[in-house]
Amino acid sequence: MSDFKVGLQLYSVRDEMEKNFFGTLKKVKEAGYDHVEFAGYYGHNAAEIRSMLDELGLTCPSVHQGPDLFLEQGQEAVDFLKTIGARYSAIPWYGIENYQNGNFDATMAKFRQVGELLKKNGIQLTYHNHDFEFNYLDGEFILERIYAAMPDLIEGEVDTCWAKYAGVDPAAFIEKYAGRMHTLHLKDFTCRKLADGPVYALIDDSGKAKPKQSKEDNGFAFRPLGMGMQDFPAILAAAKRVGIEYIIVEQDESKDMPTLEAAKISRGYLRSLGY
Repeated sequence: MSDFKVGLQLYSVRDEMEKNFFGTLKKVKEAGYDHVEFAGYYGHNAAEIRSMLDELGLTCPSVHQGPDLFLEQGQEAVDFLKTIGARYSAIPWYGIENYQNGNFDATMAKFRQVGELLKKNGIQLTYHNHDFEFNYLDGEFILERIYAAMPDLIEGEVDTCWAKYAGVDPAAFIEKYAGRMHTLHLKDFTCRKLADGPVYALIDDSGKAKPKQSKEDNGFAFRPLGMGMQDFPAILAAAKRVGIEYIIVEQDESKDMPTLEAAKISRGYLRSLGY
């Protein structure tokens, strides 16, 4: 059996979280997840969340939190994470316009300020990619330029779906950055054509979905793990070699079944692989 710690990105079950926060956390635990990654708190304060996690035997090793909140609230925003027990804080989305047209250095200055604040408090800043970070900027992937600009302050939280969709082998990319990531997003999907433009919904700071960007119909659909086109045995073997600690399941949408049912299927698939 693997030493991976298996978590669920709660954006996957945001419809249920909005209706019944504690009840959904309980069902997530019952589905076999011992760890959760928040993307919004639905009006609950840090003490309330920590109490619920402790009652259910869950931990929150990581959250998705935009960098601007830390720039606005400073230590107050960090203390929230410390209370709920987070060790990692992932930038979940930062639009491509922040890297292009001469904006890259200013964006890195923001990230550096956040990374230093978090590091001072024992929390690691990470970066959760979409597909557009695999666009080239001055001959390198935007994502690799982010890593290079902040070698001591930022780690990757590679989203395996978006890497694959961008035409990048997730396992090979993970191995290239051995030692630079300890959390990993496992996400499955199907589509007719790789590298065919954005197909995801964005989220705001409360964890709610924003309208999708327009896209050419590419047959893209999110799937529970094992029901799409990802080679998870290869991805997980690479993750093991480079020392990934947390494998975090995420499914942005579930149109064919309830979101909690999709999360259960994904957990069962990982168990079938010995994780």
